[in-house]
Amino acid sequence: MFLGRPLVLRAIERSSAALVTALIAFLLPATIVAAPQMEVRRVLVFNDLGSISSPGFTAIDQAIFVALQKSPYRIEFYNENLETTLFSDKDSQRKFREWYVRKYRDRKPDVIFAVGQDALKFMVESHATAFPNVPIIFCGSTEEMVAEMKPDSNFTGVWAVAQPEGTLRAALQLQPDTKHVVVVGGVGAFDRYMEGIVKKSLRDYESKLEFRYLTDLDLPTLLERLKHLPSHTIVLHTSIMEDATGAHFIDASQSAPLVASASNAPVFVLDDVDLGNGTVGGLLLSWAATGQVAAGMALRVLNGEKPDNIPIVKSTNSYMFDWRALRRWGFKEGDLPLGSALLYRQPGVWELYKRYIIGGSFLILVEALLIVGLLRQRTTRRKVEAELAISYERLQMAVEAGRFVGWDLDVKSGQNRWFGDLEGMFGIPSESYSAQIGEFGRRVHPEDRDRVLRAIADARRSKQPYNAEFRFQGKHGTVTWIIARGRFYDANSRGPERMLGLAVDVTERKMAEEALSRLSGRLIDAQEEERKRIAREIHDDYSQRLAMLALDLEGIEEEIGDTAAGAGQRLRKVWNVIGELGADLHSLSHRLHSSTLESLGLVPGVKVFVEEFAVQQQIQVVFSHENVPPGVPEAVALCLFRVVQEGLRNVKRHSGAERAEVRLECSEEKLHLSVVDRGRGFDVNSRSPRTGIGIRSMQERLRSLGGQFEITSRPTEGTRIDAWVPLRTASRSAA
Repeated sequence: MFLGRPLVLRAIERSSAALVTALIAFLLPATIVAAPQMEVRRVLVFNDLGSISSPGFTAIDQAIFVALQKSPYRIEFYNENLETTLFSDKDSQRKFREWYVRKYRDRKPDVIFAVGQDALKFMVESHATAFPNVPIIFCGSTEEMVAEMKPDSNFTGVWAVAQPEGTLRAALQLQPDTKHVVVVGGVGAFDRYMEGIVKKSLRDYESKLEFRYLTDLDLPTLLERLKHLPSHTIVLHTSIMEDATGAHFIDASQSAPLVASASNAPVFVLDDVDLGNGTVGGLLLSWAATGQVAAGMALRVLNGEKPDNIPIVKSTNSYMFDWRALRRWGFKEGDLPLGSALLYRQPGVWELYKRYIIGGSFLILVEALLIVGLLRQRTTRRKVEAELAISYERLQMAVEAGRFVGWDLDVKSGQNRWFGDLEGMFGIPSESYSAQIGEFGRRVHPEDRDRVLRAIADARRSKQPYNAEFRFQGKHGTVTWIIARGRFYDANSRGPERMLGLAVDVTERKMAEEALSRLSGRLIDAQEEERKRIAREIHDDYSQRLAMLALDLEGIEEEIGDTAAGAGQRLRKVWNVIGELGADLHSLSHRLHSSTLESLGLVPGVKVFVEEFAVQQQIQVVFSHENVPPGVPEAVALCLFRVVQEGLRNVKRHSGAERAEVRLECSEEKLHLSVVDRGRGFDVNSRSPRTGIGIRSMQERLRSLGGQFEITSRPTEGTRIDAWVPLRTASRSAA
């Protein structure tokens, strides 16, 4: 196909024309939206065919429309179609043209596009009387088509150029053993015109190759012959818009795909809209590029340039090929002409899955490193792993034996129908059970009942899914932990009518979680006891022995005096070193176990630690507290003290800050601790070495006491650590 014509069944010609007109009116609105202060310019486009009928004209119209949006003016865009295929008789065309002349008599365009041979002929014949002095930009037609026309100085544009010889050269480059060339085409006026161009362009090859023209057949007969072509043959498709029976076709979307699928030889074409449906390609005319060039001329005219100062140009064709067709016929990319564009290339395995392969390899490497690290710790963790294995086995059994029930609640009547493993979960000996929602709600544990009812009410009001975890009391006093999820469904605008949901028995999971929590608490307690023992050992034994040694050295120094040259000075130096070592051991003992915290409580203990840390690490630390009760439970005090220790260590190691703030406060029976710095910060969502054992230890300590832990940080904006512990819950957890 070169320009493209429609497949029109005579019975629906008029309805098709109406549909084309409606689509054009919808797709191409009257005004390109622009700023109100811009000057208005009217642009009128005349097409031979509608956008549905001609893919080539569609590409031109789209290119013009897009390019005009770059104009400094507010463009009023008008698009009209002559429909020369649907209404080819002279009387219809005369009425069309008379109507368009009357239509734009009082709405003079600033520039007109003539897209196609008949549109250009219309403008040449009527320009002087209907559109005097209006610049005309033409495209979509060849110079040979309108050779007898003589446009005046108001005309300029782009001539379309077909280059069959370039396409044949590319075909012979891909298939050097070619002996036969089959040219296929139709019997329409444009089909015959294209056949003439091909014969004229390829005349020099007739002595080297056997040419056969299949241009006078009906389409079914043509397709059957294409199935039985001899070897060493190529097919050159020109245009089939009408076959020998008078049937009409859209060449790009109907004729060319049928020819390519039926032919047992590669099919080459002349323009870009015929590429992509099984054809190989060639030296192709690009209709979109033609529209862009024509639009550029129009912009120059709108900016005040005269059409006779803008020379008429010819389209620049380019080599374009379908990668899929090359593979189908076994052609090599290396045999393509230089500068060829290869379209529809399918990516390879690496291109498709590159990120997955890299990500998978990275994960394998990370897993290998983790395995090595875990193996190194295996000896010291065997006892813990044994206890965790028991807990995991319980959890596994709970998952495998998981039970669930579903429910269907009629909101209007309050009737709730339950179904599933009712006997296993609730002790109801039935596979289905119906009751009022209030009756079933009374079986929810009293401490959880209000929370469950609020969750249901919130889900109904917000139209969001309902989620709740609660305890259910059986007939014999047994308590079952349940996770329930559901959703309200609206049948009309009056609100929800039904609620569907699912309840799962998670009692075994809760038992496993409690076991893990107890184990974690035991590990933390064991760690604290070991810290306390080591601290006492250092303080009561090693520090005292070093002190005695320092006193002995001081006595020896006094006895020696200045009798031995330099001996006294060396002894004093040794005495100073031992004194510093004793101070370091004292500091280490205090970090391992704070006697101040144990004897005086949370606030004095934190205050002493903060002051010692500031002196030792040369960092300014500001400590403040408010409403902290004196009798904070020992477990809570120790937990928050460890959070302060770890938080300030992270400030020193990672933040680069010279100042930090520590604050303790109590409100509504809840202790709140914050550690803040203004250092370099980090991305809390990324994997970071900062999320190490220390932070996990803080999280676990707080979780075991029913508390919360939160880190807020951004690069260059510092870091904030917050910890909350409810005193009552913490007291029960500690007990």
